[in-house]
Amino acid sequence: MFKKILIANRGEIACRVIKTARKMGIATVAVYSDADKHALHVQMADEAIHIGPPPANQSYIVIDKIMQAIKDSGAEAVHPGYGFLSENPKFAEALDKAGVAFIGPPVKAIEAMGDKITSKKIAQEAGVNTVPGYMGLIEDAEEAVKISAEIGYPVMIKASAGGGGKGMRIAWNEQEAREGFQSSKNEAASSFGDDRIFIEKFVTQPRHIEIQVLADGHGNAIYLNERECSIQRRNQKVVEEAPSPFLDAETRKAMGEQSCALAAAVGYASAGTVEFIVDGDKNFYFLEMNTRLQVEHPVTELITGVDLVEQMIRVAAGEKLSISQADVGITGWAIENRLYAEDPYRNFLPSIGRLTRYRPPMEQAAGPLLETGKWQGDAPSAEVAVRNDTGVYEGGEISMYYDPMIAKLCTWGRTRDEAIEAMRVALDSFEVEGIGHNLPFLSAVMDHPRFTSGNITTAFIAEEYPEGFEGVELDEAALRRIAAACSAMNLVSEIRRTRISGRMDNHERKVGRHWCVNLQGHDFAVQVAPDSNGSTVTFEDGATHRVEGDWTPGDALADLTVDGSPLVMKVGKISHGFRVRSRGADLKVHVRTPRQAELARLMPEKLPPDTSKMLLCPMPGLVVKIDVEEGQEVQEGQALCTIEAMKMENILRAERKGVVSKVNAAAGDSLAVDEVIMEFE
Repeated sequence: MFKKILIANRGEIACRVIKTARKMGIATVAVYSDADKHALHVQMADEAIHIGPPPANQSYIVIDKIMQAIKDSGAEAVHPGYGFLSENPKFAEALDKAGVAFIGPPVKAIEAMGDKITSKKIAQEAGVNTVPGYMGLIEDAEEAVKISAEIGYPVMIKASAGGGGKGMRIAWNEQEAREGFQSSKNEAASSFGDDRIFIEKFVTQPRHIEIQVLADGHGNAIYLNERECSIQRRNQKVVEEAPSPFLDAETRKAMGEQSCALAAAVGYASAGTVEFIVDGDKNFYFLEMNTRLQVEHPVTELITGVDLVEQMIRVAAGEKLSISQADVGITGWAIENRLYAEDPYRNFLPSIGRLTRYRPPMEQAAGPLLETGKWQGDAPSAEVAVRNDTGVYEGGEISMYYDPMIAKLCTWGRTRDEAIEAMRVALDSFEVEGIGHNLPFLSAVMDHPRFTSGNITTAFIAEEYPEGFEGVELDEAALRRIAAACSAMNLVSEIRRTRISGRMDNHERKVGRHWCVNLQGHDFAVQVAPDSNGSTVTFEDGATHRVEGDWTPGDALADLTVDGSPLVMKVGKISHGFRVRSRGADLKVHVRTPRQAELARLMPEKLPPDTSKMLLCPMPGLVVKIDVEEGQEVQEGQALCTIEAMKMENILRAERKGVVSKVNAAAGDSLAVDEVIMEFE
């Protein structure tokens, strides 16, 4: 076994590899750029080597710099993580020439699966289902109809040089195929100067389901079930789970066996993932093979008890798999939510800055693992598990140079419903301040009826949030629970204030039991009866709620139960109440005496400032260029300026016709969120 390995990566995956290496008694070497000098993976590793400036193309993906770090550290093997150099055959070749083990698959497997055309051809030869289609030259509409009938409707008619949706039609019958062929051909000719057309099967109700494979260098290959990854935004996975709520045992077995056949066909040895698109009738088609560890691998580990990183290291060291296909089962259910530094209220724009508060929920183990990597006994001992894979810490910075993922929050339960409920509580318990983040959006997804039913496709986010995410409106039952909790918390605060030292004599303050709670446009009159274990809150209609739990004034997290069910809220103090964040909702909860509530209703509503004639910076970023000048008339859709954030350029455009009256920024300026870039007449 290796004595020292280098991790050619950063962030949470580098920390993840270090944890397993430490468990195996292997020393670790981290590499870091200037931006990661104080990063968590650098702190966790046994030694760390500086490799250059912040941009990845000057540090993490420069093969020569990684090779020098290997030479300087004396590392015997390299784990590439995911991204960066993980699927770069040139890097694997360089390691091989240097006599350093690559903790990943052979070079030929990386090359074969890295080319989409080659990988599809190999998959077909290995007996893997691929999307039926005809890639040859199609002469006329009648031939298009004939080919479409052979493939089976519906079909997608596409321009060979297509892009942006042009030259593309879906045909559900012969007439639509005939008409669609000619329309696509004409559109392709005018848009691209190339009227070549191809036809392939159109997959309805598509789900993205992938199979985890594990193979060694001795001809053994197994599959560790599937992961459902259909909750995606712009092809970026957001929520993953294992197993899939859609597959049956027969389909799972067929997909797994085909995945192992593909692995064997390319001489695969390591952990890898075969991705499929699956339609509403459980027909599955090969998409691609990722020749590396997947971001979402923890959900597979939670339902199988297999440490995939450990298995990768053992395979790279020449060991045979200690697990057979018969050893792989499915124990319980696991869900992963990706926590990103992006603002869901601003169309998920990236957010950078310092984590002024970062308190993940307490991790809970699902049960002991044997050294072989299998669950001890039939099932884990705990009811639920919580796991948080992260590469950041409180006080650290989210850099503009790298991926915006902060953490991967995972939960495990004996059933899917238990895993979802554990995730809801874990999300509510996760405290992140200082940057924009997608915790509210993740909470909304976990409560969405379509997600909880398992009736999801890759179009879920686009269909359910077509206008973007605008927050969560809680139903009355949820509001009553929060109102009861906040009225009980308010009484604790009021009683505490009466006990402050240094009071004047004969000025004892009495705390009443009648309160009015206002939140999300609802008013509730309540009566609070405290006792040594909690409070009983009675509403005006006679309904009562029992509130118990752990909260003292000043705590940022309230971990309570209402009528025996958990209620976790992030709490901040505001005048006459609390700012509460729970289940994706961000609420101002005012708790007032009846007289205060009466007077509050007479107060005029404070309206937000009018910014309709201003262009505000939607994210922290750098002004690349200003495209207009003072006095210039602009048209709807015209580019006004370009802002760079997370190494992505964002063009800000005029929403309507107008005249620029003032420009407040110039190229090279660093701007904060909502800083005024320019004003209009």
